[in-house]
Amino acid sequence: MKKLVRITTVPISLEKLLEGQLGFMKAYFEVVAISAEKEKLEAYGKKEGVRVFSLELTRKITPIKDIAAVFKLYRFLKKEKPSIVHTHTPKAGIVGMTAAWFAGVPNRLHTVAGMPLMEASGFKRKVLNFVEKLTYRFATEVYPNSKGLYDFIIAENFTKASKLSIIGNGSSNGIDTKYFDPVSYSENDKISLRDKLKIPQGHFLYIFVGRLVKDKGINELITAFSKLSDSNNTISLLLVGPFENDLDPLLPETLSTIEKHPNIYTVGYQSDVRPYFSIADALVFPSYREGFPNVVMQAGAMGLPSIVTDINGCNEIIAYGKNGLIIPPKDTQALYNSIKQLSTQPSLFANLKANSREMITSRYERQQVWDALLFEYQRLLGKDK
Repeated sequence: MKKLVRITTVPISLEKLLEGQLGFMKAYFEVVAISAEKEKLEAYGKKEGVRVFSLELTRKITPIKDIAAVFKLYRFLKKEKPSIVHTHTPKAGIVGMTAAWFAGVPNRLHTVAGMPLMEASGFKRKVLNFVEKLTYRFATEVYPNSKGLYDFIIAENFTKASKLSIIGNGSSNGIDTKYFDPVSYSENDKISLRDKLKIPQGHFLYIFVGRLVKDKGINELITAFSKLSDSNNTISLLLVGPFENDLDPLLPETLSTIEKHPNIYTVGYQSDVRPYFSIADALVFPSYREGFPNVVMQAGAMGLPSIVTDINGCNEIIAYGKNGLIIPPKDTQALYNSIKQLSTQPSLFANLKANSREMITSRYERQQVWDALLFEYQRLLGKDK
């Protein structure tokens, strides 16, 4: 059985962004998962039934540690001789593609799912551009997971079009629509959870799921929501996710509002977000940049319309006026207008909600994405013969 090596920077990407995928692939390959945080990685490997190998990787720019990781990974790949190395996330990409190239791995694949460089400028942007180009140069195939990313890569001249392709309809992993299904939760379940969180039963509840950081548009969201709630006390906001004060901190006034506002609720990181989607009315996701966000697909599969920014992935999952609203990024006034519109126009809300689940199940069912990726792996291995 041929070897497939999958690499992400941190194990949570394996657990969440690629959930179940490596377990599926082990029926066809000997699979090895590589990432940082050894204990979490080993727990993931045990759960999925795949081998693991830990590397010291971080999302920060750490050249010396990264060079050491390349050498360690190179030695591993020379010994293991995999047929495919497939990386996901930027740091895993540059480390994995460099090591795989030097180790002579025939199929070096990199998935692009969002680019930090889109929000960078000056010297940092030049460094990140160089790293991106180098990653693609060492790769044999590059898979942007949205049409927007594909177009951006071509416009920036990061690599030639012949190296690029989009798997399936653009998602890295699709959505298990049987798992994310609103019928799993009864009315009593929903009432009970709202009561537990002290969210009024009659309130129109917006939900955000993800890291509570500047890059996700949280400063704008809190400002817009707080302004609207001054004149409409029948709306609430539920924030599901961790703060990251070291990497991308929120403004002090944003943190203060989150802490003190009576209609803003936080529950931290949750391994299962479905109960929280089940009690919400709509997702609000004002991120600055994404690849192909799982959260927007998950919300849609749970029957929620979404307010998203006009960025990669979001503007492909959401069709304006069909299953959600689309606004410019970093635009607090547009965000205010959209959350007001959705919570005060029942007919608009009902129409968007009616389309939300079907627009996910018809395009992003997880098994379809896995089958498309398996077909791509088999196509590449067929070329090697």
